[in-house]
Order: sequence, then structure tokens, then C-alpha cells
Amino acid sequence: MGIPTLFLLALSLSFDSFAVSVSSGLMLPGIRFWRATIIAFSMAFFQALMPLLGWAAGTGVREYLAEYDHWIAFGLLSLLGIKMITESLKADEERNGFNPLKPLVLFTISLATSIDAFVVGISFALIETPDTPFWMAILFPVFIIGSVTFIMSMLGILFGKKAGSRLGKRMELLGGIILIAIGLKILLEDLYF
Repeated sequence: MGIPTLFLLALSLSFDSFAVSVSSGLMLPGIRFWRATIIAFSMAFFQALMPLLGWAAGTGVREYLAEYDHWIAFGLLSLLGIKMITESLKADEERNGFNPLKPLVLFTISLATSIDAFVVGISFALIETPDTPFWMAILFPVFIIGSVTFIMSMLGILFGKKAGSRLGKRMELLGGIILIAIGLKILLEDLYF
């Protein structure tokens, strides 16, 4: 796989992380750089880890995972989106708030947006030739995927933060809708395209 193709692949894998990061920025309009870095690093870590795990798993899991990965991502993102929407509809004193910095929430959004990367890792194992060095077969692609996802996540948080401060307090509703839409996009792409 050539470097331009690898960058395009990394960019396409990072789109879901970007969109979820926009939602995170909407929810935390006062977020500081280091806290945004925590979210972006988690997204990038999982986006880089999953192809490595997929590559290690090889072809044995591919048929099984290909049937269900879109349902898992759809379910996780929809549950988070529904939680955000219900929280946005509560009175201010009843609201618990959707906080992407909470460890369980951060883990869930990071995992849900990186499931497709696992299958990409399996495909890396399939296209690898015997003379391809280990670092070129998987380590370099993992580094590029993680780096691109980190940058896109930071940009998403910044965009959400700037838009959220102008759009008001009820951006949690929009964030929930975005998460459900991402889950639905993943589901429909895998079912029909």
C-alpha cells in the first residue's frame, strides 16, 4: 500500500472520531487544551490499536466480525446519543450531563468509532507479502492512522467548542443526534454499500 493511499485510509477512518469530537467540543465549550488532548489521545489510541489487533487476529475472525461490527458500533453510538438527548431535555437542576471525559464514556466512544479499524487490520494481514518488513506491514500504518485521528479529533473538539459557545447551552441535543447519525451511517454503509 502506498503512502498516499495509507493517508486516505487514515483520513477516512478518522471521520467518525472527528464527528464524535465535535460533539465532545459542543458538550464542553470551556475545555482546555490538555483535557482535549485526553479525548483526542483516547480516540487515536483505539484507532491505532484496532488495526494492530486485527492484523494479529488474521483472517480467522474476519467473516464473524464483518457480520456484526456495524451493529456493535450502531448500538454503542445510539445508546450514547439517546443518553445525550434525554439529558438535554431535563431541567437544568436534574441534568447529569454527558461528559466525554468520564472514563466509561470516553472508552465507549473511542471503541465505537474504531471498530472498522479492526477489519482494516485484518486486511493488512491479507495483503502483506512475505518480503514486507514488520514495521512497514503494520507499525507504520498504525502510526499514520493514530496520528491522523489525533489531529482530526483535536480539530473536531476545537470546532465543537467554537460552535457551541455561539449556539447556546442545548447543544447536547445536537451532539446526541450526531452520535446516532454516525451509528446509523456506519450501519447503512455496511448493510447496503
